[in-house]
Amino acid sequence: MPLFVMIGLDRPDGAELRNRLRSAHVEHIERLDHEARIVLAGTPRDDGDTASEGAVVLFEARDLDEARLIANRDPFVSGGVFGTVKVAPFKRVYPKE
Repeated sequence: MPLFVMIGLDRPDGAELRNRLRSAHVEHIERLDHEARIVLAGTPRDDGDTASEGAVVLFEARDLDEARLIANRDPFVSGGVFGTVKVAPFKRVYPKE
């Protein structure tokens, strides 16, 4: 299945929303992981490594439409945590298989 990346960067007041929606977001990611669609998921951190500032999720989907649907179902996306969200096809270059 093709790979896609979702990159979400928190809006300035996203921390409060992030805290409220964290458990629903984790459930969404765990569901995808259970379906073996997650390649990796994590969070960019602030310079002091004390707080999350967004999310990066590399996952499998049938096509870009399904990838966008999956991303839009993430409570961090639908709940407004992110000021910007990018969903795009992902080309793996390294490590070489």
